[in-house]
Amino acid sequence: MKLIAIDMDGTLLSSQNKIPHENIEAIRKAQKKGIEVVISTGRSYPDASKLMKEAGLVTWIIGANGATIHDPSGTCVQAVSLSREQAEEILAYFEGRSFYYEVFSEQSIFSPNNGHELVKVEMDRILTANPHADREEMKEAAERQFSQEPFRFVTSYKEILQETNQFFNLLAFSYDEEKLQEAWDRYAGRRDLALTASASHVFDIMHPDVSKGNAVRKLADQFGVKTEETMAIGDNFNDISMFEAAGRSVAMGNAPEGVKEKAGAVTLANDEFGVAHAIRQLL
Repeated sequence: MKLIAIDMDGTLLSSQNKIPHENIEAIRKAQKKGIEVVISTGRSYPDASKLMKEAGLVTWIIGANGATIHDPSGTCVQAVSLSREQAEEILAYFEGRSFYYEVFSEQSIFSPNNGHELVKVEMDRILTANPHADREEMKEAAERQFSQEPFRFVTSYKEILQETNQFFNLLAFSYDEEKLQEAWDRYAGRRDLALTASASHVFDIMHPDVSKGNAVRKLADQFGVKTEETMAIGDNFNDISMFEAAGRSVAMGNAPEGVKEKAGAVTLANDEFGVAHAIRQLL
């Protein structure tokens, strides 16, 4: 194996949004053996880069579900954006339907300044209607979303359109499954867009050429690595394109069944250091 592509949330990261020491050591051992390790995440590059620096790791980083690629020095070698017109139409819809949303650009994650309140109000409404809903899971999902950085808060999506021309990933978050499905159905048939789900209660909209799989293929070609010499590790539906681009695909133990079914193997859960386990088996 010459290239390993690794997702972050639910995969490399623990449920506390940290990279465990066991995973750090396994990655370092792989790198010492000459294996190119690539982080492939739905997070923005600045956020992913910060986590990697804190762990003392230096790798290529595929960010925003494949919209961006940065080399180990931090140089951007790919940036694929939605158009301003596409972003304006989608964000107007998100705002009109009271979604918590995020817009990934090169340096910032734009988000509504009333975003926390939107999420809290929706959580309270869902729990009132269904007292048996998993409150802790809902809180963890929100905390994971809010833990990302650097945020740039705005009063309206119109401010975003004034401040950037980069719309790498438009993310919508909601606990209301019907509302989320309605939004997904609205955009799923569009050939000028790509949709994926990077976490629970979330879906992402990108340029149609964007996917983790396409970004992994691009880097494999650049490194002269064959498909059968590539391994991908992930836990969610946005990782399936990466599985399809790799000769060996590994789903996390905490992955949904639909994701496990698409993988060639299943490792331990993220809190059981499943990434380290998969790499050790490989080495």
